[in-house]
Amino acid sequence: MAESVVSFLLGKLSTLLEDEVKLISQFRNEVVFVKNELDRIRAFLRSADTAEDDDEEIKVWVKQVRDVAYDAEDIIDDFLYRFKQSKRHGGFYAYLSKMVRGIKNLKARHRIAYQLQCIKLRVTDISEGHKRYGFKELGSSSSYGTKPCYFYELRNDARLLEDAQLVGIESQKQDLSSFLMANSNCSQLQVAAVVGMGGLGKTTLVSSVYKDIQVRNHFHQLQAWVTVSQLFKLDEVLRQIIQQFFKAMNQLVPDEVENSTDTHLLKKTIVDFLSDKRYLVVLDDIWDVDVWEALKVSFRNNKNDSRVMITTRNVDVASSSTKDLGGKTLILTPLTNDDSWTLFCAKAFQGSSCPSHLEKISRNILKRCEGLPLAIVAIGSMLATKDINKEDEWEIIDRSLRAELHGNRKLKGMQAILSLSFNDLPYHLKHCFMYISLFPEDYLIKRNVLIRLWIAEGFIEEMEGRTLEEVANGCLNELLNRSLCQVNERYRDGRIKSCRVHDILRETMLLKSKEQSFAVVTNKESNRRLPERVRRLSLHEGTKIDPFGDNELSQLRSLLVFTKEIHVWNNFKSSFFEEGSRLLKVLDCTYAPMTTFPQHITKLYHLRYLSLRGTNVSSIPPSISNLQHLETLDLKSTLVRQLPNEILRLHCLRNLTIYDHKGSGFKALKGMNSLSSLRKLCFVEAKLGDTELLVSIQKLTQLTNLGILKLGVEHRDALFSSLHELKYLRSLHLYSRTEDEEEVFNLQLKSLSSLRLLQRLYIRGCVEKSVEGLQDLTNLSKIRLVGCKLQVDPLKSLQDLPNLVSLELFKGAYDGESLCFKAWSFLKLKKLYIDEMDKLRRVIVEDKALSHLKIMWLKDCKLVNKLPLGIEHLRSLEVLNLINLGVELIETIYNGSQHENYLKVKHISNVFIGKWNIETGFQGQRL
Repeated sequence: MAESVVSFLLGKLSTLLEDEVKLISQFRNEVVFVKNELDRIRAFLRSADTAEDDDEEIKVWVKQVRDVAYDAEDIIDDFLYRFKQSKRHGGFYAYLSKMVRGIKNLKARHRIAYQLQCIKLRVTDISEGHKRYGFKELGSSSSYGTKPCYFYELRNDARLLEDAQLVGIESQKQDLSSFLMANSNCSQLQVAAVVGMGGLGKTTLVSSVYKDIQVRNHFHQLQAWVTVSQLFKLDEVLRQIIQQFFKAMNQLVPDEVENSTDTHLLKKTIVDFLSDKRYLVVLDDIWDVDVWEALKVSFRNNKNDSRVMITTRNVDVASSSTKDLGGKTLILTPLTNDDSWTLFCAKAFQGSSCPSHLEKISRNILKRCEGLPLAIVAIGSMLATKDINKEDEWEIIDRSLRAELHGNRKLKGMQAILSLSFNDLPYHLKHCFMYISLFPEDYLIKRNVLIRLWIAEGFIEEMEGRTLEEVANGCLNELLNRSLCQVNERYRDGRIKSCRVHDILRETMLLKSKEQSFAVVTNKESNRRLPERVRRLSLHEGTKIDPFGDNELSQLRSLLVFTKEIHVWNNFKSSFFEEGSRLLKVLDCTYAPMTTFPQHITKLYHLRYLSLRGTNVSSIPPSISNLQHLETLDLKSTLVRQLPNEILRLHCLRNLTIYDHKGSGFKALKGMNSLSSLRKLCFVEAKLGDTELLVSIQKLTQLTNLGILKLGVEHRDALFSSLHELKYLRSLHLYSRTEDEEEVFNLQLKSLSSLRLLQRLYIRGCVEKSVEGLQDLTNLSKIRLVGCKLQVDPLKSLQDLPNLVSLELFKGAYDGESLCFKAWSFLKLKKLYIDEMDKLRRVIVEDKALSHLKIMWLKDCKLVNKLPLGIEHLRSLEVLNLINLGVELIETIYNGSQHENYLKVKHISNVFIGKWNIETGFQGQRL
């Protein structure tokens, strides 16, 4: 982790030396020296980071490196802050202020020079330290970078478990066994890849299948099992495979092979030996695609129905292996609540039932395990040592699980296994993943919010040909593929909406975060006093902290507020906005009990991310222009409806979000084209009779997400002239002043044909007859049409869009009486919503249409008295909602299981039928 801190600082030093050469001429030598020394030290840090958990000397050295990197960053940021203050004013004011500031600036520069000299001396001492302690051997010595013995004990124990001890894997074992013993086409070699986060039981499941007598007989006992792991040495793995295969055939391994390190010879030996045999190989714990690439050539397809099983935490490994050789991927999921309870009781109470007085506490502890077998077994085994008659001992564990993870020997193995995935991350992803632990337990982390926070923190590095947002999305996908995060919710078009991290893994990261001074999280169990060094602070519900002392938050970079408690907020803001850090980069006060904009915020020169979402703030001061580095301003669901003109000076602003669910945005400002870095602008209100906004937008060529409200017919020509220039748009909202005025807007959708990258389109208002032109936007994945009053069936133009997964037609989007989904149309559509179509009488689905449709929603279409004709063809349909439709239709389905309408929908797993209104809610039934 220290490597991450140093690498981050080195990037900042490089930028400083490039961009501020004249500015720091008097400090240049010190900065260059510090940079060069840290660059040399970084070469040792990866091995040191791995070894620090098991070596106190290394731990002290790594901490010294981390601390000096943090302090150097503080000095640089403080220097930039002070220099900016001295340059802020020009002209006559500058002349007057020069005399006042002269002595103060001179003192500040002397202090900074002294601080840099101190950093230089500390770095020199640290550099000498790694020589004194023999760290030059890091990476080559077998004592470093190895896993503790309890890691191997746990992995080996997983293979020794009897089937009677296993819980919740019966169906997965049967599925995997059947695949191994099935006859494939042309008797091909195939792969079974078992993937999931650490501790889910991948090794346990595969071992159970591997030992199964039927499986062993199917492969004539010719099996081999090797654990690959992170310490991968190709020749050793190949020799293990050879030794096991030769032993199974009662043959001796030739000496020239037994002692060889020639990987080519070893691979050829395996290929030749297996050329005419049916075999099973298990490659347990593969971490990287490159490892699979190095091993796969050893397993040639001899057309004997041979199989390779692999376990991995990395989705990319599973995908690559099954694509190369064919086969299947089994994604493990956590245990169900019932299976979790069975396993917990087996460990905590040695198979006996849970005493009634401990059940509530036990279930609460078990909830934290979230179905993770490793955690359930480890924590259950630890609790087995506690006296079941002493409820207070169990209650202590319940409220101090994080401390137990850190100090209890019985949980060390679990923590080590969970930490392996973190240790395997490249340095830039370690920061990203640690940051996720700042969010509360069970918190649904919005994807867009997370990647903007990462960017604001400086964790995301620019890559040629990719935007910062695209790089950040790639980082999130990498964490997901490594099974460190899970997707919790998706948008209707399939994009990730929110993610989360397993609670036990989060607790492990919080321990690392605390040890490495990365962040502090406060809640009802926290100490009232903050640690001496706080770089990131996350306030959760129940926080009780004492007022801050002088300089206690002087190093603070991020403040995230996750509490709505007024007394917590009042206690905090009274000291923070007086003593708060001027080095703050991130201030997230989402849903904080805030009513006015704190003026102190505008003094935070380094601020890059500001969220007041969900607060009662109603105005933004003109001094917002001081925040020259601000990248994200999130005012969603606030009372702000107008911005000061001074905001147009924020040339780094990338995301400007102001809207609520009532359809309000903010009033357009004259000269918005000056915000040339904007990528998201939602939602801005066009002025009646004024096209200046629409003309300005064409200069915002970096926009990917645009939302405009209160459009009228007078805006149409200027709008489409500007949209033609926005080549990077992915999401576009165009809402007319009111959907009831037929003459307003009269949008010509064919004018959007130049937006080739557009993925999501939301239109509210009258459209000129048809949606012709949209068929050219082949990247469209979601379309919502509201009140468009189309005269021509929109399905004709939309039916062949290759990526469309969600279609929503609301409030008279189409004035016709019939919607017909033709054969072989809408082949990727998964969700269809039809709501308030007053003239619609029938929906027709031809055979082979909508072949992947999962959800169909028909609501408030009073003239629809029959089920969609051909609904029985929708074999993939899982949810059908029929609400406030014609009375005749509802009554016929209610009539019972023999009615033809009922028979048409009985294959659908979830059918909801009934009525809904705002006063009584939903009234109906589920078939």
